[in-house]
Amino acid sequence: MKWAEVQVSTTQEVIEAVSAILERYGATGVVIEDSSDLTRTWEDRYGEIYGLNPADFPESGVRVKAYVSLETWQEAMLAEIQAEVTALAELGLDPAPGLVTVRIADEEEWADEWKKYYHPVRVTERLTIKPTWEEYVPEREDEIIIELDPGMAFGTGTHPTTALCMRTLERVLKPGDTVVDVGAGTGILSIACAKLGAERVLALDLDPVAVQVAGENIELNGESGKVTVRANDLLQGVTERFDVVVANILAEIILLMIPSAAAVMKENATLITSGIIKEKAELVRTALQEHGFAITDTITEEDWVALVAKLERS
Repeated sequence: MKWAEVQVSTTQEVIEAVSAILERYGATGVVIEDSSDLTRTWEDRYGEIYGLNPADFPESGVRVKAYVSLETWQEAMLAEIQAEVTALAELGLDPAPGLVTVRIADEEEWADEWKKYYHPVRVTERLTIKPTWEEYVPEREDEIIIELDPGMAFGTGTHPTTALCMRTLERVLKPGDTVVDVGAGTGILSIACAKLGAERVLALDLDPVAVQVAGENIELNGESGKVTVRANDLLQGVTERFDVVVANILAEIILLMIPSAAAVMKENATLITSGIIKEKAELVRTALQEHGFAITDTITEEDWVALVAKLERS
């Protein structure tokens, strides 16, 4: 079987936005080739040797690659995707150079592309992400293993925004808590919450492809009894209240969500927002404070920020 390999040359700031665009055109996940990985210090926790080949990475910036079945791919999609990537600049994002290209790839090449980048990764003290094709022996008795399919590349815990959320969830989530995961993507945060002891998790995403992918990963990890996943526009129409609200989405989308967040939060609930590039952090911080939230923690990694907040009730 042959696939259309769609490649976008861009910046770290728009990885999530570009990923969402590609998923709308039939991709079930993306490969991120980030030039900064070549200079990043990787922790060798499992005897793995991270021998990264510079030839596999751009000289600067980021390449986001996705694979779309030729049954779905149409020639006109190239221009449509290019237009959407270029239009990200109108949202105040920087997609430069934002160049979109496509080539035809064989299925064997597609499969190898996913696998060569991902190995077991300890994201927190207790949470480890394990690709389904790799063997891994836990290092500690209380270690929690999350299995992910190789086709669901983005949101596997390797991206700083996901890692920031998982570390925060491990610290603030209590057994028996209820959680709503806004912009659930591959479902990794919802799965982590369930495995950390949440009683019930509602996973929401506007993209029906993401809903399907999240459902598959939730079932793969045996958490279908705790996690409900459905298509939804942010928190619109949600009437339940939760102990934890987590949103790993673009800063611009977080700004749209903040006004409705308070209505779904229980007394003393925690709001975790991530996916925020450093340059946008103050915008989100100000919006939270204007809507009655107090920032209780700020966590950073590379160029990304996560803000933790509590609602100041009168």
